[in-house]
This record gives sequence, structure tokens and C-alpha cells, in this order.
Amino acid sequence: MKHIILSLLLFAQVVSACSQIKNLPETSNNEKAQTPSQEDMAKFKTAGLVRYSNFGAKGDGKTDDMEAIAATHAFANEHGLTVKADEGFTYYIGGKSRSAIIRTNTDFGTASFIIDDTQVESRNTQVFIVSSNHQPYPLEGVSSLKRNQEKIDVTLPGSCIITVVDSNVKRYIRYGPNQNTGSSQTDIFIVDKNGNIDMNAPIIWDFDQITKITALPIDETELKITGGRFTTIANQAESKYTYYARGIAIKRSNVVVDGLEHRVTGEGDHGAPYGGFIDVSDCSYVTVKNTTLTGHKMYQTIGSAGVTVSMGTYDITVNRALNVSFINCKQTNDINDSRYWGIIGSNYSKNLLYDNCTFSRFDAHMGVANATIRNSTLGHQGINAIGSGTFIVENSTVYSRNFINLRSDYGSTWQGNLVIRDCVFVPANGRQVSASLISGSYSGQHNFGYACYMPEYITIENLHIDDSNHPENYQGPAIFANFNPQMTDDSYLEKYPYVKTKEVSLKNVTTASGKELRVSDNTFMFKDVKIADN
Repeated sequence: MKHIILSLLLFAQVVSACSQIKNLPETSNNEKAQTPSQEDMAKFKTAGLVRYSNFGAKGDGKTDDMEAIAATHAFANEHGLTVKADEGFTYYIGGKSRSAIIRTNTDFGTASFIIDDTQVESRNTQVFIVSSNHQPYPLEGVSSLKRNQEKIDVTLPGSCIITVVDSNVKRYIRYGPNQNTGSSQTDIFIVDKNGNIDMNAPIIWDFDQITKITALPIDETELKITGGRFTTIANQAESKYTYYARGIAIKRSNVVVDGLEHRVTGEGDHGAPYGGFIDVSDCSYVTVKNTTLTGHKMYQTIGSAGVTVSMGTYDITVNRALNVSFINCKQTNDINDSRYWGIIGSNYSKNLLYDNCTFSRFDAHMGVANATIRNSTLGHQGINAIGSGTFIVENSTVYSRNFINLRSDYGSTWQGNLVIRDCVFVPANGRQVSASLISGSYSGQHNFGYACYMPEYITIENLHIDDSNHPENYQGPAIFANFNPQMTDDSYLEKYPYVKTKEVSLKNVTTASGKELRVSDNTFMFKDVKIADN
């Protein structure tokens, strides 16, 4: 079979062959890949798969194979073929602004991929984009929505993801070193063909006005991506908030990623942050399993408030996505090594799951509705959350300073319930700290764009706190940290009142120190919380 022609000097020899391509929208920069001969095409169709080497990939770890990789996927998409990497190959991917579009099952197998980010044409060009066969379209006839609404008056071609925005309303008005003026009110939910809303992922805001609303049909067939040994040679850019998106973007519903590995090399004393090697967005029903990822080195910059901040940098991001699960996953570096940032960040998402994962962090950034962590181990950055619905942590071990941190930069808010069951808490990985289970900070003087809540009902059952290494004068672990040291009596006025927890139900909470679990250092702030010791 002919190899892919990269040299312009030889381009004229393949004009007639290239003319056989009717439509290759996945190829960029107006370049067309070499078309296989009719004989080769027939062989691929009979086999049901195509390999990168069929389009000229060298796999020697030195030659840039991105053109061949992109062309292979374009051909596979056109003919409905599986893509299979060549066993034993090492594909080098340079900094060219080029993406391979994946719309068919892909088996990376045991092949290796080197992604060199030291010199890129565009830091926002993903290497792979898992793309839907459908396109979002404007949804007509919906002018308003209500929180927990069960149905909208539309008829759809099938189940769809609905994304809605009201740019007149600002939420998540961030406080602190990375302060900002907020983001447009946004929600995402699933509707069936008759307009019935999936109430497992309900609407969380009232929309009195809608400035944009789209429907994206959900792909019904499952797309599988298996294997692959990926290594990123880290960028050497200036340490500032210029995020790199150079991995696998999943923008299609009903996707399974199984057995992938991602490592990072070449990190020095500076670099720009990453937005996630696996980047899940605008989709639903995505499962990442049996996968090994890597925490990125933490760098500092000057935040929007003019002070030094540590930049968040991720190997996983989940944005505007529903029903996303991570099962039997881990990371290559020590989950308690504070030189490396936590592995995940998420925004505008619902129904996130960790099951049997060993990661340095779980994070719900700009709001998550419903999250579950089970059979897992969380490291130095622990569990960080703001959002709504039910948050469940069960049969898991947490090594961070607090068991759960309600993020203060977004109002330490969780509008719903919290369940902690059959867990172990090792405060600060065994360092001397005065332990508290639930941390956060709320002055009541900043407008976050919404009322802020503590979990309404908290259930803590079968929890062991390993506080054996504790400071002198340790009074025992607290349920709540001191969220507002200035609030010591009724004279303190909250301009934006905090809605406190109604009840904490305790059952079989034990401590290594032998000291009893208490409410808080700030007994006044939590004086009205009912403690039910069962």
C-alpha cells in the first residue's frame, strides 16, 4: 500500500488518488490524506479495521506521525471501521495544530504515544477529539425553566442533552486570590423524546430568561477506546493561566475508556498548567476505567487579586457533563506528595462517581449536582466540593487536612445532604493537626450570586478518625471547622446569611486518640445544629 505523502515535492504524484476522497472534514489546514487503493480499501472493509501504518505512520518515536494518525481516523470514520494501533510502535506527536477525530472504536493496544508540548502551534488543539455523529441545535419554544421542573413542552428526535444559559444572571462570583465577576447561569440536563426530564440530574436553577438553549442528541451506541501508553513531554511556557489542552477530549455520549495510561515527563521549575489529558465535556454516560493517570507539578503565578497563587493543573477535567464515572483508576505519583496538584477538576456537572480509585483529589469546582465516592483513597488535596443534591462517601480513606472541604472561594455551599459511611480519616496524612471533618469559610459579606448553604442533613456512620498524632491541648476532632471566627455572638451580622446544617446523625464514630467528636471550636455559630448520637 502507498504511504502517506507529506512532502510537497511529491504532492503532484497523488493528486489523482486524493481526488477519490469525497469529504474529509476531520483533516485540518486544508490538507488531504492519501487515499488507499481500491484493493486496499476492500481489504480494510473486509477486516473491519485500519491501522496507522496503513496511512504511513512510522512508529519510530522520532518521525511526527500526527498526519497519518489523523488520516487513519478520518478514513475509519468515513467507512465505519475500527482503528487499531500497531503493536510495538511508538508514535511521536509534535506541536502541529492538528487533531485526530475519533468516531469509531479505537484500540491503542500496547502502542506508545509521545506528545511533545515543548513547541506547539496552538496550546488549545487537542490531540484526539472523540466526536459525536450529532450536532447541537437551537431549541425553539422554551423561554423559561424552573428548578426541579419535570417536563418541557418539546418533541425531540430522541433523548437529548439540553444546555441552557442566561447571560443576564451571574453565578459563582469567586472570592479570594482568584476573584472574578462570576459566570453566566448555566445548566445541563437530559430530556427524552417526549420532553420528560431525567430527574436523576434535575434542573438546579430558575431561568426567568434564556439567552441560549441547545439540544444535542445522545449517541445510543457505545464507543470504546482501549489501551494506549501516552507520555506528555511537558510544556516549558511561562507560569501563568494559559492552560494547555493537549490530550483526549471526549465530546460524545456513551463512551468507555479502558486501560489507558498517561505519564508526564520534562517538568522543570516553571510551566503553564494543563486542563486535563482526559477532558470530558458536553456529553453523558462516560466511563473511564482501569486507567492510570498522573498529577502535574504545581506552579505559582500572580492571581487576579494581585497576590501569589498556586495554579490548578489537571489530568482529568469534567465540564458540562452528566453521569461520568471513574472506576478502578489510579495515578502514577504519590497521592500525598504536595508538589503535585490534585488530579481532577469539574464544573457544571451532575452525577460524578469515583469507585475503587486512588487519587490525590476529588473536586467539584463551579457546582456539581450529586456525587459519590466509594471504595476509594483520596490524598493530600482530599475532597473539595460545592454544589447540590446528595454527596455520598463510603468505604473510603481520606488523608487530607479535612475529610471534606466546602470551597470557600465559592461560598462553602452544598445545598443538599451529605453521607459519610464506613470510612477512615487520617488528618493531614498523620501530621500534627487539630482535626475537623468538614471545613470551609464564610463571612456572610460577599455576594457569590446565590444563597449559600451547609449540607442540610449530615449522616456519619462507622467512621474511624486516626488522630493518634495530635498537638498538645488537643480537644478532640470537630465536626465543623471554625467557618467564621468573627461570629461569636448575635452582634455579628451577615449581609448574605449562611443557611446552617439542621441535623448531624452520628453512629459508631471512633478516634485513635480516644477523644470524643465535638461540634466545633465555634460553638456559637453551630449552636442550633441538632446532634443525634445513635
